[in-house]
Amino acid sequence: MSAPRWGAGFSAVSRFVAEIEAAAGNAGTIRPGYVLAGDEVFLLDRCRAALLKAFVPDDLRDFSLSDLDLASTNIFEVLDRAQTPSLMAPFQVIFVRNVRQLYTRGAKKDEFAALDRYFKSPNPQALLVFVADYLRITNDTRRMEMDDKNRFERLQETLGAHCGMVELARVNDEDAMRWAVATAQAEGVKLEPDAARELVDALGADMMLVSSELEKLLLYATGRGRITLGDVETMVLGAKQRSLYELTDAISAKDRVRALALLHGLLNSSDAGEDAAIGHLYMLARTFRQMLVIQERNVRDTRAIWQALWQGFRIPPFAAEDLIRQARRYKSRRELTRALRLVARADLELRSSPPDKRLVLERLVYDLASEPRTASPLFTAAQLSFEA
Repeated sequence: MSAPRWGAGFSAVSRFVAEIEAAAGNAGTIRPGYVLAGDEVFLLDRCRAALLKAFVPDDLRDFSLSDLDLASTNIFEVLDRAQTPSLMAPFQVIFVRNVRQLYTRGAKKDEFAALDRYFKSPNPQALLVFVADYLRITNDTRRMEMDDKNRFERLQETLGAHCGMVELARVNDEDAMRWAVATAQAEGVKLEPDAARELVDALGADMMLVSSELEKLLLYATGRGRITLGDVETMVLGAKQRSLYELTDAISAKDRVRALALLHGLLNSSDAGEDAAIGHLYMLARTFRQMLVIQERNVRDTRAIWQALWQGFRIPPFAAEDLIRQARRYKSRRELTRALRLVARADLELRSSPPDKRLVLERLVYDLASEPRTASPLFTAAQLSFEA
């Protein structure tokens, strides 16, 4: 079988890793510096792992590896570290984070002059690795945001004049699927195409999540040698969340028939059946609270949603546009606070051990997907902290 044709991000990392591996054992042949440009953490970790494997022995890690941050260490100190040979290690790898500090307000003429002087006569026993993870590089560079494009060009003109540039472009869906299938195959497991598609779609092609969930799926498939669509739907939280967002889409559209059908699908696909009711309520409450924040902060696009929703309260990337659209279907905060009160009432009823939990959920979804009959008091997102 022919090797897959990878997109920009994987291709750039493959070239970089090959260059590093060729220089392993002969550090004098490597470039004096590299710029890892892009916010694709999965690819960044692969580059770092290749560098550590090639140049940082485990027993000398404390002496040959440095992680410096330009937010707390200036570039002059970084260069001084690079110029000073280590007495304990034959080679040093110095990661430099927060590179955007070099491009904040101010000319920074002295800083760039110092960089120019260093790279004219670099220390052959040191490697500088600049991590420019403030850039978002799309798989198709023609679709890059103008601000990111300008920042990238500035990086090329300055550090790129002395260092190798490694573009860590965001991984697209097709590459993520190919990687998942190839990784599973290397472990002797067949990842079925529809399972690979659901895995990637459910996690928004976030490669760190895809990698983590695939690892769990491989353990789950031990002894069977195959990962099916059903396995993904059972094991991957993102796949379950996808069904939940389909439910809230039907609810916000006031489509009671579709909403009840989706609820039955959720209950039937859950291993815990009716016993999973509390978990479904928690996710419904969380989603309606997210919609309330989106509405109150007037979020209109996916970029703004990451600023509106704080860490630990964010949503999967694949659901961002859907949730914004759903939130805009509600004309006032009163409608969303009504939904949260209905969920809270159902939660109280479920905790009182009703004879039929399914009926409680069916009545809740029916009420949520119906037009409100009476006006309700108005609350803000900060006042609503329902926890199922």
